[in-house]
Amino acid sequence: MRRGRPAGSPVRQNVTELLSQFGELHGYDVYKHYVKLFPKVTMRAVYYSLRNGVKKGHFRIARVEKKTGNYSWGPEAQRVYYALGEAAKPVGDAKVKKYFEGLTESKNPKRSLLSLKPQDWGKGTERLSEKIDDTLY
Repeated sequence: MRRGRPAGSPVRQNVTELLSQFGELHGYDVYKHYVKLFPKVTMRAVYYSLRNGVKKGHFRIARVEKKTGNYSWGPEAQRVYYALGEAAKPVGDAKVKKYFEGLTESKNPKRSLLSLKPQDWGKGTERLSEKIDDTLY
């Protein structure tokens, strides 16, 4: 039996799953999506996993953008975009895939009145639509 701490990190693996679906994300976007999908974690832990993942080859720095503005720390902010590296092994988490598909559908809505489905609102609401029509018209 091996002694010590096991190799790998659940946070890093979850970030790998996110980047496998999204392609490229900057650090804060990784954190925002992470907290919606996975157990609560600090922003510091996500950034730590990103930095260590770059060192170990799981992630690579895709590009760095500099944004100018009036920030509390100065006139410029730096966004580091991450992508999957050579050593990354995404498993293909179904929860992440479903979340990603939901985001892409909401960005490209192809909705029409014909795509709406009837819905049951529960007991006692069978004639609600008729009552509303009588009241309005």
